[in-house]
Amino acid sequence: MFLRAIGRPLLAKVKQTTGIVGLDVVPNAREVLIDLYSKTLKEITAVPEDEGYRKAVESFTRHRLKVCQEEKDWEVIEKRLGCGQVEELIEEARDELTLIGKMIEWDPWGVPDDYECEVIENDAPIPKHVPQHRPGPLPEEFYRTLEAVTSQKEIPASSSESQLKE
Repeated sequence: MFLRAIGRPLLAKVKQTTGIVGLDVVPNAREVLIDLYSKTLKEITAVPEDEGYRKAVESFTRHRLKVCQEEKDWEVIEKRLGCGQVEELIEEARDELTLIGKMIEWDPWGVPDDYECEVIENDAPIPKHVPQHRPGPLPEEFYRTLEAVTSQKEIPASSSESQLKE
């Protein structure tokens, strides 16, 4: 029994490098991730339950936490999650915790129902501080394609496509 307790960690694969400049190997990445994901699930409870942000964070965090709890090997965790290396996941989890704090501070869901914002009508002058980007006209081929798609017709080949076929 003593040999199992000592020998098993020694037999585990050790990552030498992440291959990413500035991102060091975390030898106990699984434990760090489990801790960060648990903190994330605790912190996100301060966000109202019906907010999309909370639902999204809870969903992917629960999934990642479950994978980390089920798997012991960092390679299997990386493969199952498919979101990069465990060290990248750690950085991402830390960033998410920071963002949760900012979101709670900013309170974007706290807009009163009776809040009215300024509506600028089409013919009203645009304030000088608002950038005015006016996209150029779309090519004629766009309109032909749009018409064909909306009317379920066959899309006519452009002149460049017909030249390639010849």
